[in-house]
Amino acid sequence: MLEGDVDANEGIDRKDVFFYQADDDRYIPRALLIDLEPNVLNTIQSSDYGGIYNNENFFKGNTAELTGGAGNSWAKGYHLADENFDAVMEMLDREADGSDSLEGFVMCHSIAGGTGSGMGSYILERLNDHYPKKIIQTYSVFPSENLDDSVVVVQPYNSMLTLKRLTLHADSVVVLDNSALTTLATDRLKVNPSMDNMNSIVSTVMAASTTTLRYPSYMNNDLIGLVSCLVPTPRCHFLMTGYTPLTISSDSVEGVRKTSVLDVMTRLLQPKNLMLSTGTKNGCYISILNIIQGDVDPSQVHDSLNRLRQRKLARFIPWGPANIQVSLSRKSSYVKSSNRVSGLMLANHTNIRSLFISIRKQYDALKGKGAYLHKYNTKECSLFEETHEEFNHCRQVVTDLIDEYEAAEREDYMNWSGSSGGHTDTNNSISTRGANVGGG
Repeated sequence: MLEGDVDANEGIDRKDVFFYQADDDRYIPRALLIDLEPNVLNTIQSSDYGGIYNNENFFKGNTAELTGGAGNSWAKGYHLADENFDAVMEMLDREADGSDSLEGFVMCHSIAGGTGSGMGSYILERLNDHYPKKIIQTYSVFPSENLDDSVVVVQPYNSMLTLKRLTLHADSVVVLDNSALTTLATDRLKVNPSMDNMNSIVSTVMAASTTTLRYPSYMNNDLIGLVSCLVPTPRCHFLMTGYTPLTISSDSVEGVRKTSVLDVMTRLLQPKNLMLSTGTKNGCYISILNIIQGDVDPSQVHDSLNRLRQRKLARFIPWGPANIQVSLSRKSSYVKSSNRVSGLMLANHTNIRSLFISIRKQYDALKGKGAYLHKYNTKECSLFEETHEEFNHCRQVVTDLIDEYEAAEREDYMNWSGSSGGHTDTNNSISTRGANVGGG
């Protein structure tokens, strides 16, 4: 949960963006931790960091109905969210009411399992009704393209159903590709792609992407500004990330010994530093925002941008500005770093549609055989009570999204209408969307 428009002295971190101060002067995160399977949340509560959270903000499957979790089924996760949403909503209202200036919400979830996909989808839909005109940004973990690596046999169904909700009910989706994260861990950092190491990479990206909110500078001080500079049209709001130099422990330091602004900004455009397996060789950039941290002089940024422009390292859309936006932010004094300069790239690129094409291909192969559809023949979930028409509608939404990203590469994109009547979806504009929080 994100609070905006908070007064802060220059150079001082705004703790009250993501935390509030309790009566005993401790800072408590504005976070709801939600899972239908209790073991993960029990582990968090018993860990060294368990004491910093508000215990009232944990929702987990403790009843007989919830103990088994969602069973990797989107339909079951969606149904259980419907049955228990009042309890989640009570937690959310309490935190929202305690914010002086509520700006938006951030949701972290995966799209392949049952809770993150099914319950996350339900929360996305419902909270738009309760909190209109609030920004929603998600950090969404996309599954590996290789189905042999997944233990969730219905992964293509879950992903397709969730992707529809991310398209229609989010303002910004930061895509975290499991395939790319695994490659970064094994090939670049030379570490085991364990859950802890993968989560460390994700947390590094999340922390860097919010530095301009927590350490205010001259631009991108709020979530609205951050999203609006990256998302020029409502539906094309899926973002890829890159980070350099990447370090997750003293034993896994990327081989970068000297950093400069030009070096960091050049590396951010290299495919090997992207956390998306589809790469950027095909397609073009719609927008780029580089968040540079460290001891940086603005003149160095200007010179670096000129060098990158001369070398033509980034290909942009023909109908919009062809420039890289840069935001400077200081590093946290609480986190030690061996590098003088580091950087995060948030980019909107048309080739992200390759990821959606892969999901659609896997879905078509599974659906064409009618495999595992019995898991969605449930009277409990009204969407599948009589037919599987919801699957068809989801596939159409994803196909329209793929078509729009392809059309964005053409000069006549502003005149493009698409199969669903155009890309100006007033129900999904940044100024009118709702917001939510959830995960699993």
